[in-house]
Amino acid sequence: MAAVRALVLTVVVTLAVVLQVALFPYLSYDGVVPNLALLVVVAAALVRGPEFAAVIGFLGGLAIDLAPPTDHVAGQWALSLVLVGYLAGRVRHDAHTSAVAAIVTVAASSFVGTSVFALGAMVLSDPAVPASEALAVIPVAVVYDVLLTPFVLPVMMRLFRRLEPHQVAY
Repeated sequence: MAAVRALVLTVVVTLAVVLQVALFPYLSYDGVVPNLALLVVVAAALVRGPEFAAVIGFLGGLAIDLAPPTDHVAGQWALSLVLVGYLAGRVRHDAHTSAVAAIVTVAASSFVGTSVFALGAMVLSDPAVPASEALAVIPVAVVYDVLLTPFVLPVMMRLFRRLEPHQVAY
């Protein structure tokens, strides 16, 4: 059963990244696309907790970093999504997840993830991400991710609940 879970998780993360880098650029606004991988990480965090979500965040972020046509330093999205997964997973332990709490969590996660990515680009003096543009994309990214939330988050949360291993009582 663990192999099936790993295969499904691999397919979900891969599909999210492929859609994000291949299809969503056609829906971009000022070069900003919805971050589908971030929504998968938040769903994993809300259902399974911070450690699991941090691993999914690392894998999803690394896939985004390495997927063509990448134009930034590899590792920036991996770092951002690990942090997002951990912080969103802490919300799971601190409060019950209602629809409003999930949307607020996505908005905060999008803000944190995009900010960490932008600040990383500024610290690394990445010429592909000018400092003036780096911080201007944050509000657009947050709005885009929140608008996509009702379509993605419930499906992903249901999937992660179904994939959750049963706890064995000792």
